[in-house]
Amino acid sequence: MQYLKLSLVTLLAVLSFSVIAADGKLLATPGISQVEGSGGGGIVPWAQLAGYASEDEVAINGFCSRADVSDYQLDVCGAQVNFFDRVELSYAQQRFDVPALDTQIEQSISGAKLRLYGDIVYSQWPQLSLGIQHKSLDDGAVAKLVGAEDTQGTDIYLATSKLHLGAIAGYNWFWNVTARYSEANQLGLLGYGGANSGHKVMFEGSTAIFLSREFAVGIEYRQKSNNLGLGEQDWRDVFVAWLPNKHVSVTAAWLDLGSIAGAKDQTGWYLSVTGYW
Repeated sequence: MQYLKLSLVTLLAVLSFSVIAADGKLLATPGISQVEGSGGGGIVPWAQLAGYASEDEVAINGFCSRADVSDYQLDVCGAQVNFFDRVELSYAQQRFDVPALDTQIEQSISGAKLRLYGDIVYSQWPQLSLGIQHKSLDDGAVAKLVGAEDTQGTDIYLATSKLHLGAIAGYNWFWNVTARYSEANQLGLLGYGGANSGHKVMFEGSTAIFLSREFAVGIEYRQKSNNLGLGEQDWRDVFVAWLPNKHVSVTAAWLDLGSIAGAKDQTGWYLSVTGYW
């Protein structure tokens, strides 16, 4: 029900705010929407804040995403607000289908991101941002079943990003590196901590080439911990992003999520749509 309500709120936001879009940033520079709600790539939060707000604007964004791999499906809807290109607030509701147990796992994520320094295009050094994501499972039964210690947790991350104009054969090149302090199992969908628990600093990265102003192709990598001893593996994706204007972006990707809850070779596809106002 929460997921349905959030979807309806996102749709109403698209209909209500499309005429007051913030547009102070260059096309495509905000990135897209990450599966935990933050602005960034599909699986990695980036340093830039969601939306096209400049220092005198407020941007409101809504998104929905789906990841469909061999044995599981993850649906996410959420929203972000960018205040004056300084602070990003985000919220996401995740629904994780587990057919083998005939159940769904739902998790809510509230996030905040603060731009500490720079701009991905105009500053000499890369943009630097500090972020936090607080996550809470609606029902922790499955998490407890697989050995998790907690049903809620908080991730803290530091991200740095840079867009180099005309850097590779005349094409724009983007990169991001993120360091995350977390105890989450599979984004927190399987709880927090476990037999091998302990907060760990993990590294995540993204890079992309803009083939035109509207199209980008890239790859992402996300290091994962193995707190539960179930063989949790690092995540990877190859993505194509289409950003035809400052109102919408569409991203498709091929995913390799490794082993999830003992089920190996979880590969499949990802699709995400974001609206910007």
